[in-house]
Amino acid sequence: MTALWFDPPGRRIVVVMDTTNSTVFIPGATSGIGLALALRLQAAGSTVVVGGRRQALLDSLSEEHGFDTVQVNVADADSIRQAADSVLGTHPELDTLVTMSGIMRNEDLRDPGHMRDAIETIQTNLVGTIRLIDAFLPHLLARPAATIMTVTSGLAFVPLTATPTYNATKAGVHSYTQALRQQLVGTSVSVLELAPPAVQTDLMGGEDFGGMPLAEFADEVMSLIESGAAPEILVQNVQPLRWAERDGTHQHILEMMANRAH
Repeated sequence: MTALWFDPPGRRIVVVMDTTNSTVFIPGATSGIGLALALRLQAAGSTVVVGGRRQALLDSLSEEHGFDTVQVNVADADSIRQAADSVLGTHPELDTLVTMSGIMRNEDLRDPGHMRDAIETIQTNLVGTIRLIDAFLPHLLARPAATIMTVTSGLAFVPLTATPTYNATKAGVHSYTQALRQQLVGTSVSVLELAPPAVQTDLMGGEDFGGMPLAEFADEVMSLIESGAAPEILVQNVQPLRWAERDGTHQHILEMMANRAH
């Protein structure tokens, strides 16, 4: 459940998600940020349904942590529809969707072979997010209070040159989220956006980019959610990327990250 109000001095939208009593579906929560948040939400008292592609891994998480699970491939429209039917059939009280699934691949744009990676990244990160929201939105609109949380990236605001399509999809999800939030003004559904910085996960195959420790990131995210994110959830480490255009530091950070990646 969520509470929504306006902070009069700045007309700031404040969204407080009840982490102690929500029913949450997180596709893409079998590892990394998704799993870390799933564990924290469960520990806080929420019911968490974990989605992922690999059934053996889902079975392991169910046995180890007691999650309900559903197999889903967010790059496949039929798989999303089947997963939504399954989740809503077993958890009609579902009130929160977190669109966590994503892939990140290096691309050399001078090599035509990059197109396969580009298309797969778009299908998973952008089209998959849109399809997930479409699949669950009618149900969420019928709830007394509900939340959609999209997951973008600091790279939506300053791109990492090695991962051009990933950056573009996250920028697309950011824009889509803003439009969705505005369209849903006056409904029972609140729309949040989580924009992580570099975090130490296996998203890039274990490469070390000096990211934020996962546990530290997840703890800060939970604190922001519980205190009332409004409406973007931005840990301190991502602030320089989020506000680079405003602060006049965009080109400097872009070049710094490009040099660090080599």
